[in-house]
Amino acid sequence: MLWLLDDELWFPPVEEAMEDGLLAAGGDLGTDRLLLAYRSGIFPWYDEDIPLWWCPDPRFVLLPDELYISKSMKQLLKRDAFEFTVNKAFAEVIENCRRASRPGQDGTWINDDIIDAYTRLHQLGYAWSAETWHDGKLAGGLYGIRMGKVFFGESMFSAVSNASKYAFIKWVSQLQQEGTELIDCQVFTEHLESLGARMIPRAEFIALLKRLIPS
Repeated sequence: MLWLLDDELWFPPVEEAMEDGLLAAGGDLGTDRLLLAYRSGIFPWYDEDIPLWWCPDPRFVLLPDELYISKSMKQLLKRDAFEFTVNKAFAEVIENCRRASRPGQDGTWINDDIIDAYTRLHQLGYAWSAETWHDGKLAGGLYGIRMGKVFFGESMFSAVSNASKYAFIKWVSQLQQEGTELIDCQVFTEHLESLGARMIPRAEFIALLKRLIPS
């Protein structure tokens, strides 16, 4: 595994990633490095105070026209069970994602450095949040990065049952209307599989990024 230095803006070829997808460690979370990472199909997670950079093979993605909406979710959408907004509460969404309990995980990778870095990306128009509200209170949401015709999902949370699914469905539908062709879900979860996400080879994923994100 390669170690990155703060003053060197580069990543090794993604084909050099370890079997679990770990590609490199170290470096900073500066805006330029993060944008280069996403454009290259790489995303950061933290191990205590060290940023780790990942590019797993295969890659878990959703093609917007493959979004699956169950009968129960269709009923919630039909009766507007939640209010849906975009970029209304980015700070609250990422903080709730940090605090969310995740089965099989000890703690969270969303630390202060991550929050600071993605808040900067939000201020620059790259990081977006989508929210659901119930009785005027934040009920669920998600955040991620938009580049070209790709949305890179980072994390989601629910304070009310089905609130994050509702936000995801509404957000994907809006993205599709705006021309987005690929949703990166990073690694497998049953939650997103139930919404239509599936695995594709890393090489296919990288090829899609090169086509969908302007150079």
